[in-house]
Amino acid sequence: DIIFGEGSSREGDLLDLAVGQNIVDKSGAWYSYNGERIGQGRENSKLFLKEHPELAADIERKVRLGFGLGMPGEVRETEEAAPAGKSAGKEQKSA
Repeated sequence: DIIFGEGSSREGDLLDLAVGQNIVDKSGAWYSYNGERIGQGRENSKLFLKEHPELAADIERKVRLGFGLGMPGEVRETEEAAPAGKSAGKEQKSA
């Protein structure tokens, strides 16, 4: 969604992704999270997420985990660490 004066709707995108991953349930016009209704209709559900940022952050975390992503600012460990002083996959030539 693009909203005049606001730009892209973060809550709308989050809601769509969460429904697609079955994190948020949609039954008819109602949206529910953890068995509790968060809004009737998409616009009311977006407004609810905007008014409850802690709940929106919890849903975002679950969506990101569903895609194999971490939250912004999290440091993820790599499976293989390159040895100190050497670039992975490159050999150094001596002159």
